[in-house]
Amino acid sequence: MSNANRLCNNVERWLIHENYSFKNVKDENNNFTIRVNDVGSFRIPIEIFEPKKQSGVLVLGGKVYLKNRQTGRYLKLTDSERQKFQNSVKEYCDSIRAVSKIFKEDGKVVVGVYLVLDKIENFNQQIVLDALGQVTEMSEKTNQFIMKTF
Repeated sequence: MSNANRLCNNVERWLIHENYSFKNVKDENNNFTIRVNDVGSFRIPIEIFEPKKQSGVLVLGGKVYLKNRQTGRYLKLTDSERQKFQNSVKEYCDSIRAVSKIFKEDGKVVVGVYLVLDKIENFNQQIVLDALGQVTEMSEKTNQFIMKTF
């Protein structure tokens, strides 16, 4: 069994053990992608994946979707206004030790909030579950920040 398969199987087993609802998602950029549904009080979907270009690295990411009115507003921003918003989100995410990325998905603007785990030999159930809780909290804080500032 390859390391990617072993890692994927371990993550799935740990999620099942903790009664999380999840599904496997196809993504050509990753060795595997697992989407955990309805996590936390804001019910933000969390993806757990291993990038093909970074074998042995586990990334947990929350997707904060801008509301329809926020998406409309974002799309009307000038390039400099958009850059100012992106810088504001990046600075906030840096302050809570999250990696962030703003992108479009299915016609919506999304702020991805990521936590990277890179010591595969140390991965265990508790580390991954703690990281899941941490990325959930970071995603919820980012969502609240966007709601207050945009």
